[in-house]
Amino acid sequence: MGKKVKKEVEPPPKDVFDPLLVESKTAATVVLMLSSPEEEVLAKACDALYKFASKGDENKVTLLGLGAVEHLYKLISHEDPIVRRNAIMVLGIMASNQDVVIHEFATLCLAHMAVEYTTKIQIFEQSGLEPLIRLLGSPDPDVKKNSLECIYLLVQDFQSHAAVRELNVIPPLLELLKSEYPVIQLLALKTLEEISKDGETRIILGENKGLDCLLQILETNEFSDLHVEALAVLGNCLEDAHTLQLIQQTGGLKKLLSFVGDSTVPDIQKNAAKAITRAAYDSENRKILKEEEVEKCLINLLEINNDGVKVAASEAISAMCENSASKRALGLQGIPQLVQLLSSDNEEVKEAAVTALANLTAASPSNARAAAEAEVIEPLVNTLNAQRDGAVANAAAALTNLATQEPFRVNIQSRGIMRALAGPLRSTNSQVQSKAAFAVAAFGCDADARTELRNAGGLGPLVELLHSTNKEVRRNACLAVMVCASDELTAVELCRLGSSMVSPVEEKQELSGQRSSLSKSSTGEKGLRKGKGKKEDEKMKEVAQIISKVQDEINLENSHWLPPPDFILLDYINDASRTILPLTTTRGQVVALAQFVADKMGGPIERDKLHDFSWELHVSEVEFELKSNVVPIGKVKKGTFYHRALLFKVIADRIGIRCSLVRGEYNRAWNEVELVEDSPQGIAGLLLPPKKYMVDLMFEPGFLIKQGSAEADQYKHI
Repeated sequence: MGKKVKKEVEPPPKDVFDPLLVESKTAATVVLMLSSPEEEVLAKACDALYKFASKGDENKVTLLGLGAVEHLYKLISHEDPIVRRNAIMVLGIMASNQDVVIHEFATLCLAHMAVEYTTKIQIFEQSGLEPLIRLLGSPDPDVKKNSLECIYLLVQDFQSHAAVRELNVIPPLLELLKSEYPVIQLLALKTLEEISKDGETRIILGENKGLDCLLQILETNEFSDLHVEALAVLGNCLEDAHTLQLIQQTGGLKKLLSFVGDSTVPDIQKNAAKAITRAAYDSENRKILKEEEVEKCLINLLEINNDGVKVAASEAISAMCENSASKRALGLQGIPQLVQLLSSDNEEVKEAAVTALANLTAASPSNARAAAEAEVIEPLVNTLNAQRDGAVANAAAALTNLATQEPFRVNIQSRGIMRALAGPLRSTNSQVQSKAAFAVAAFGCDADARTELRNAGGLGPLVELLHSTNKEVRRNACLAVMVCASDELTAVELCRLGSSMVSPVEEKQELSGQRSSLSKSSTGEKGLRKGKGKKEDEKMKEVAQIISKVQDEINLENSHWLPPPDFILLDYINDASRTILPLTTTRGQVVALAQFVADKMGGPIERDKLHDFSWELHVSEVEFELKSNVVPIGKVKKGTFYHRALLFKVIADRIGIRCSLVRGEYNRAWNEVELVEDSPQGIAGLLLPPKKYMVDLMFEPGFLIKQGSAEADQYKHI
């Protein structure tokens, strides 16, 4: 063995800082130490603050004023257990003050904690909403502000909407609108805006004269910083026909429209237009808005030099087009402004404007003439190359609307419409494909137009659309192929590209009963090729009539249809609200609702006897009874996977349980929920991320299946 060599001792590295003992005689310095990256410093700082706070209530108030709470809140989730423990000890001793300070401290902590999703759930499940709402009446403005901020953060989740409604939160919120502190007024309005998305809350708001409070804010100039939020709350309320009628009867709607017209604030104008759009989805609301001449307000908003306002106004015009009287009024005055917007550099503005033009010109010859007189044709053809699919689809639709009048059709064809449509035919968007194919059918009755489409390479994409899985795309593609096959050259090219000239005829159900008209047209076309048929202009008129009929049927399909009332479903929702909503945990609510749904849909089913569960016969009997294939879900007493999943989703949404509805194949559908697990034993304060589960509604109702497991795959597939 060799001789051992004594290892030299290495000198300490030069970049290591020698330990430093820090002494402090002021609490402010120690609070600053709570931002240190070193665990030892943090632990000692918390320990020192604990001793300081233990000496008396004045010291607790001092720490509160120094901002210690925010630092301590961050430390309660620190990775070092000693730091976590010491931080919690300080928070605990600070909370021992039994006067208004504890309320201020506690609500401040909760407001910080309510930012996190998992903590929100814990506050909600620990019944934290009730004391927070009670503290809205505190004499201390800081307590009010902190409580209100926490409530606002909590109601971001829909499940809290029903809870705050039941706890009668509306009166204290309305009272806080009179506060002398703008921040409290603003938070109250933001909270009202969030919870007024719920219909039942809007009713309560009206019963408590909340609408008058909101209008009063809008009429008060010194509250101008609150106008945007107040208008947002009113916008939610306008969705209900009853509420809108109530506002109209009191003169509030006229005041509101006048206020919007006088305002120069873009956010107010934009929110007002959005509120009108939401209200206009209801036919009764559209009548009320027409009575107040809302069209003038919308047309004026189109001239505002703000893209957001222009988009919102255009969307409101599209919604109001469902009212025929409004459609005429908007067409006479609004079409020139909308045409100008087609040249905007903002793609969103362009899309909103062309959508409004498509709706205004649909089944309206007078509006189509007004649009043509406003020189809309060239901008519409150019919009077929726009970046947004919605703009392209609606440009094609608007051009088709104009093509029903011969002079406009000739004008459009002269601008290379078929060449411009070749691109949209290649789109992957079904709406663009459908509208483009229908436009080809509208313009393909002209020989030069067919030649232009053929030379532009548009026939290949058109043939591909015959294989689309979308019914409307197939129907319009069939119609376009039938029209384009009128001449031999195009017909031969279509056959070469792989389409059978019988296929459009075989899609007779896609053409909605137009078989006789198509047959007559085909006969005329064959005769024309032989030199014995109709003249070219007569054929064009006949094809135009066919297109007009199909377009009328499409418009009829797309018109609003109101389903029959489902009183049984309403009873289900009321029962669930009474028996399931009061349960204290989300897991308990999910399980109870699953059992409730299964009970209403035929009960549990054994896996090996699923094929004996004859739900098809039962549903057929209900359809026969109603003389309709539209069945209210409440009438289904023997439901399979997708019936139960749909009922679960509807009731869950109404009582505030967050879940999703997923549709699989072969009548399979299921619901997914996210639940937060309890912390592992011995690790206090650990907040785990939520896990996703499938809800069994068929075999073991209420059993929660972990997503991705073998059981989940078995539930999804046959």
